[in-house]
Amino acid sequence: MPTASSSATPEEAQRFIAQVDQDLRKRWVARDQASWVNQNFITDDTEAVAASREAETAEYVTKAIKAATRFDKVPGLSPEVARQLWLLKLAQVVPAPSDAKERDELAEIESWMTGTYGKGKYKPQPNGALAKAGAKYLKAPKGKDAKNVEYTLGDLSRVLSKSRNFDELTEAWAGWHAISAVMKDKFARYTELGNKGAREIGFADMGALWRSGYDMPPDAFEADLERLWQQVKPLYDQLHCFVRSRLREKYGKDKVPEQGPIPAQLLGNMWSQEWNDIYDLVEPYKGEASLDVSKSLRDKKYDAVKMVKLGESFFTSLGLDPLPKSFWERSLFTKPEGREVVCHASAWDVTWNNDLRIKMCIEPTENDLITIHHELGHDYYFHQYYKLPVLFQSGANDGFHEGIGDTLALSVTPQYLKGLGLLNAAPDNPKATVNQQMKNALEKIAFLPFGLVIDKWRWDVFAGKTPKDKYNESWWALRTKYQGIAPPVSRSEADFDPGAKYHVPASTPYIRYFLARIYQFQFHRALCKAAGHTGRLDTCSIYGNKEAGKKLAAMLSMGSSKPWPEALAAMSGETKADASAMLEYFAPLKEYLGEQTKGMKCGW
Repeated sequence: MPTASSSATPEEAQRFIAQVDQDLRKRWVARDQASWVNQNFITDDTEAVAASREAETAEYVTKAIKAATRFDKVPGLSPEVARQLWLLKLAQVVPAPSDAKERDELAEIESWMTGTYGKGKYKPQPNGALAKAGAKYLKAPKGKDAKNVEYTLGDLSRVLSKSRNFDELTEAWAGWHAISAVMKDKFARYTELGNKGAREIGFADMGALWRSGYDMPPDAFEADLERLWQQVKPLYDQLHCFVRSRLREKYGKDKVPEQGPIPAQLLGNMWSQEWNDIYDLVEPYKGEASLDVSKSLRDKKYDAVKMVKLGESFFTSLGLDPLPKSFWERSLFTKPEGREVVCHASAWDVTWNNDLRIKMCIEPTENDLITIHHELGHDYYFHQYYKLPVLFQSGANDGFHEGIGDTLALSVTPQYLKGLGLLNAAPDNPKATVNQQMKNALEKIAFLPFGLVIDKWRWDVFAGKTPKDKYNESWWALRTKYQGIAPPVSRSEADFDPGAKYHVPASTPYIRYFLARIYQFQFHRALCKAAGHTGRLDTCSIYGNKEAGKKLAAMLSMGSSKPWPEALAAMSGETKADASAMLEYFAPLKEYLGEQTKGMKCGW
């Protein structure tokens, strides 16, 4: 551990941060190698190894942060050193207490929660709706083995996506949400330990620490989030109103209220976070344009590798490098037989040295094709900045990292897909435009309030505003307030529904995803301008445009070496987050929704 003298100097700070760079790199590589193995081979032993590496890393980071405080008031620090010292304070998402036993306990809880989520399964009720559905959605075994079948998140998500049977949807939703009840006590203890660690390094709690990574005071950041939400809320309210009316037509007024929250299981997704899988129920103009890319992927025999190659080709068309050979050798693309893995998609640079990988259980669907673009966006970000000091090897802020891949996916227009042979036609008329925008909005717009809720809930828990005996009540109060959804079955404090979402047991801050939905349209508008696009924003594709690629690379290569407004300016010339690009993109849909919801009782 490097130390600092009581009479610290700028030169000593430079030596200190250089040593931290070496030490952190060594420990983060060991931690991430263990985590990669654990998530790809979930066993008690790999969980223990991952927990041990996490504890070692946390111990080092905690000590390094405390040692770095001696440089807090040293005059004459270079901007580069000063920024690395600040980023060091934010380097541990869940800061460990200095007490060794508590540090080990925290690491064990984190590893246990992630493993519990990854191993989660549901055994359907013998006479329930899913048992009667048989192998329709779940590829259930027949004969005597059918009685003992247990369904994974992937199986149950397929039900939420494909079924239009109210009872099947309800059982699938409740079945998955039952897996997280056992996490509640552990999560409460994790909160205590993480908060203790945060206080030891100068933050009020973990929430204050997480909100400090945006180059503005935490309170100012929360206010800026509210500003962005108010920009987009009217469009969300219109979409919610329209979708609820269509669901009421499908399932009946006794199941979907005329004015009230939408039952959560009816929106095509386990967490009601994106609604694109119910497009068939809300399609504005039936049959106007075939947008079923999933069918085309299956018909054209796209396997996992071919889908990833398609994603890579978009990035290389902009002048960016091909993925390294090791990417294809070391990534996990499909769910292996005979072992437990965390199928939640993620991107990695395991050795912090261009060791790019993705981990996914890919199926030939449009959702997975979009997710591939998203994860490759992370990998190309890693690739552009991997030669920087390790504390600069992150996005300008975490919302930037999440937004890059989605920005490129906005250029996957019907015209582009037609060129690939994945759409037979790409009609360009007002009705086709509204259909396409509806499909996009069910993912992009529908997600926005969910992107706020998870961290709003955690921030209140970490701050002590939400006690343990109010965890679930608070969760559903926020989801109803922001999303306008309600649980499909009765809930109580015996349940722990936040834990049924991967990012909660995995300690992954979530506000980045809300920001990414906003940023991606701002990025898209800037790149389209660089590409010389004229016309509506939703018709722009930057595929193949090297000028847009240069703007993109300029921002990515900065990593987190500069405050995020400077990184944004490198691409767009703007220095403030702005949702107007999103509203501009969806202008045709907003007009349609305004007409369709006229006279309806919107809101909840």
